[in-house]
Amino acid sequence: MLMRIFQVTTRPGKEEEFGKFFHETAIPLMKRTKGIVQVLPGAPRSDSPREFSFVMIWQDLASLKAFVGDDYQSAHVDPAEAELVESRTIKHYDLVE
Repeated sequence: MLMRIFQVTTRPGKEEEFGKFFHETAIPLMKRTKGIVQVLPGAPRSDSPREFSFVMIWQDLASLKAFVGDDYQSAHVDPAEAELVESRTIKHYDLVE
């Protein structure tokens, strides 16, 4: 299995708007995506009020590629979030069981 960690830093002042997108669009989308075993969404804390994240456990690399394409190491952006986000990071790890 593959662990994918996706982190977003919002533009200043866009936290609430991105939070709405995160809860109403991104989380439901990821939870119903074929090939995902588990989704762990992370909301901002007081010491990092502009940071959101997802830890996703994928069945395998083929499942991830089926969702995002061959360029799975790039952070794919929903057009609804493009103006809200300052930066994104993405990392992949083999899941240790």
